[in-house]
Amino acid sequence: MLGQMQDWPLLVHKLIDHAALYHGDREVVTRSVEGPIHRTNYRQIHGRAKRIAKALDRRGFQLGDRIGTLAWNTWRHLETWYGIAGIGAVYHTLNPRLFPEQLVYIANHAEDRALFFDITFADIVAKIAPKIPSIKLYVAMTDREHLPKADIPNLVAYEDLIAEGDDDFTWKDFDENTACGLCYTSGTTGNPKGVLYSHRSNVLHGFIAGQADAMGLRNVDSILPVVPMFHANAWALAFAAPMTGAKLVMPGAKLDGPSICELLTTEKVTMTAAVPTVWLAALQYLEQSGTMLPHLKRVLIGGSACPRSMIETFEKKYGVQVVHAWGMTEMSPLGTLGTLKVGMDELPYEKQLDYKCKQGHAPFGVEMKIVNDENDELPRDGKAFGRLKVRGPCIAKGYFRGEGKDAFDEDDWFDTGDVATLDAQGYMTITDRAKDVIKSGGEWISTIEIENLAVGHPAVAEAAVIGVRHPKWDERPLLVIVLKKDQNATKEDLLKYLTGRIAKWWMPDDVVFVDEIPHTATGKIQKIILRQRFGDYRLPTIAAE
Repeated sequence: MLGQMQDWPLLVHKLIDHAALYHGDREVVTRSVEGPIHRTNYRQIHGRAKRIAKALDRRGFQLGDRIGTLAWNTWRHLETWYGIAGIGAVYHTLNPRLFPEQLVYIANHAEDRALFFDITFADIVAKIAPKIPSIKLYVAMTDREHLPKADIPNLVAYEDLIAEGDDDFTWKDFDENTACGLCYTSGTTGNPKGVLYSHRSNVLHGFIAGQADAMGLRNVDSILPVVPMFHANAWALAFAAPMTGAKLVMPGAKLDGPSICELLTTEKVTMTAAVPTVWLAALQYLEQSGTMLPHLKRVLIGGSACPRSMIETFEKKYGVQVVHAWGMTEMSPLGTLGTLKVGMDELPYEKQLDYKCKQGHAPFGVEMKIVNDENDELPRDGKAFGRLKVRGPCIAKGYFRGEGKDAFDEDDWFDTGDVATLDAQGYMTITDRAKDVIKSGGEWISTIEIENLAVGHPAVAEAAVIGVRHPKWDERPLLVIVLKKDQNATKEDLLKYLTGRIAKWWMPDDVVFVDEIPHTATGKIQKIILRQRFGDYRLPTIAAE
């Protein structure tokens, strides 16, 4: 027997319909690429998204066509997403921090038919356009006055495209499982792989993200998504904010500490989200300028492990709750969120920090387990650690065009490539990427834990730990440090600071100081480059043994 409820498909454009109807005057504020602050609202976003949909439909774009975007977080980018999705086409976010060769590979692999781009990327687009034969339309996301002079074929200004018609357009009708968005992994091992989101998965993920023990979004919130829209759906904020009617504050191209802190203050931002490297710069600016954050209540930190010292600074000095999060492109992307469970707020603060430093617990919609090399499930005791596997309605069951099949099993479990622990209360802790974990004398050493502790030293701006070959122990940890500007510290200072904070056999065998640590296009430390750079490094402990 089936239920007798209406078949109401979960389609992404219903979110902007809802926002326009019930939260139409709620602001969407952008630091525009052209410079000035731009103000609009959900009602206007909705109308202009329909104009985009109408213009694309008139030009022959249709169900399943991939349409690329190479753009920052702006009101135009938001309109473009909803306009593309509204005709059943697929928005394909391209990461401008990739090399041109990678962009060419991804756009050709996706067979993009059009490309919407911000004018800051005009030179990149001119360089790659001759190498992407499938793209027939280029849209510069600006007005005619600011249209770039670059040699780009079939180029039109976004505002001219908008002005071609009116918003009298009916969204196309299709199944909720229709493809909606395409985002490629960062490709740290091999070529990037495409993750193809559906309308259903995006809407469900918006619901998941907005839960009280997740992002806790409300209509009264003013939200600043520093995390770019080209990073896995801006962590669902492009869907969850219109769903709740929260104000959106889009940072555009200026992601430096002073610019972010200015928006946090002037737009009375209550919730924001970004990777730790962004907050390192922002916190340094706050410290130097003496600026406070009178309106900010919550900050979501993910993308890589959040240092304990960062959580403590936000909460103790600025009165801002930190929600440590973890996820992946393949997961839409949220997987766990580090809110405290019942009774934990009564624990001593240091014990609360222990939980907040974990990656968090899974919301409804995410199942997870850890397994050994034989694929046997390991206990959830907070001690055993193994390969982390996940599944759920917003998690990929395969990659675009069938690549990377080994990551998925017959029961839809996706191998994340992370090594983790799970405790009895459901909190998950990433100890390493499987390819980064240090195996010393048959035991595993967590590089992430050492890095997070090292960043707590007052002179340290950033830290990375890699394994270096050792004739007796196979590998031993090497600590790589970037110091803060005008700060000094020695190897002995760092090792003394770590003493007593980690197991003795985890202590790095050496410390090296560098001007910068390489990062991927998504802001994660590129340990593969560090391992290559220090591949022949001879540890001082080798001679001692």
